[in-house]
Amino acid sequence: MNRCPPSIRSGLLTALLIALPFTAQAQSGTRDFPAKALRGTLVVVQPPNVTMDDRATRLSPGARIYNTNNSLVMSASLLNKEVVVNYTLDLRDQIQNVWILTEAEAKEKRAGFGVQRNFVFESLQPKPAASTN
Repeated sequence: MNRCPPSIRSGLLTALLIALPFTAQAQSGTRDFPAKALRGTLVVVQPPNVTMDDRATRLSPGARIYNTNNSLVMSASLLNKEVVVNYTLDLRDQIQNVWILTEAEAKEKRAGFGVQRNFVFESLQPKPAASTN
């Protein structure tokens, strides 16, 4: 028993065939991140507690973590793993969206909070210039 006339069925098939190349192209390209997204290194300590660039913070309620294929990842699967990510914050400065980066995406420059310390390691201090006397 056919409930859909052949003319409508062929129209649906044509629309599907036209849409397929666009969806495949969108999935294979690079991802577009929001302009306000920051770069950091995420370590999930115990969900929702995380560290971002050695700074303790939290995932917001309803936070989303996307892997390199843009599939959702549960925060517990990243326990004690260090991953380079782009992320956005909500109004309470809790982490709202997280995108785990591929190697190519990680090479792109992006602003981040970075690690801030009130001291400088001896290995990071500038070397004194050698005197030529």
